[in-house]
Amino acid sequence: MALDAATLARLTGSDAGRTTPLRGGDVADSFRVALDDGRTVFAKTHRNPPPGFFTTEALGLAWLREAGAVAVPEVIGWSDEPPMLVLEWIDEARGAEPDEDAFGRALAALHRAGAPCFGRQDRRSTGSRGLPNEPLDTWVEFYATQRLLPLAALARDGGALSGETVTEIESIAGRLTELGGPVEPPARLHGDLWAGNRLVDRSGLSWLIDPACHGGHREFDLAMMRLFGGFGATCHAAYDRAFPLADGWEQRVALHQLGPLVVHAIKFGGGYRQAVDDALRRYR
Repeated sequence: MALDAATLARLTGSDAGRTTPLRGGDVADSFRVALDDGRTVFAKTHRNPPPGFFTTEALGLAWLREAGAVAVPEVIGWSDEPPMLVLEWIDEARGAEPDEDAFGRALAALHRAGAPCFGRQDRRSTGSRGLPNEPLDTWVEFYATQRLLPLAALARDGGALSGETVTEIESIAGRLTELGGPVEPPARLHGDLWAGNRLVDRSGLSWLIDPACHGGHREFDLAMMRLFGGFGATCHAAYDRAFPLADGWEQRVALHQLGPLVVHAIKFGGGYRQAVDDALRRYR
């Protein structure tokens, strides 16, 4: 899908010179754009976005950047009609070694920046499944009503998981006070923190992209980082020195991974069904 030249010019204040398509991304078409005014920017569009898709992403990036803790590309402009998002270009160095210690400390600072509630004050939904983000006072209520129960319903309706597995997820949603560990205030979360959403530049600095931002439990971001790998032990150790986790966090990793695993079971099926059952088995 080509970029709309008029929209790009409106958002950047400059006409485009050379536009180079980029690989990667499962929902958007992305480009490196050399603007006539000498700047290089990242731009992406979407063939069939949900309502407010790029507004939600732009606001999330700005919210992360506002904390002044982690490196986040500057939002240059966005549009929902036609759909387009334009960001500062990050000169990624593929294969470069990230400064894991620095990123661990930066992530701890991001989480410490906090959020006004669990969920989002603007109530903008998360992801392609439109998961709700109603503003709530407790993590227990948020994770149950805004993640596990809606996902259980989607899995049941789509036949993605067995009836027994769905019932177990619903049971876990009712036991979060027992399973969730000490009460913590809402942290400022990236919300989809796997290695593919981290860019590493030539200096080793880590940049975060493609957020699913909300106020949540900080163990959620850390559990996502462990789910698919790509973050070193040095990173986790630096985080824990800067912002130690509550006792028993190891027993809660699978609890926080349960929501993302159900999402993947709904979207992709396959081995994710077994991964959901494996996570549930820890809490029987």
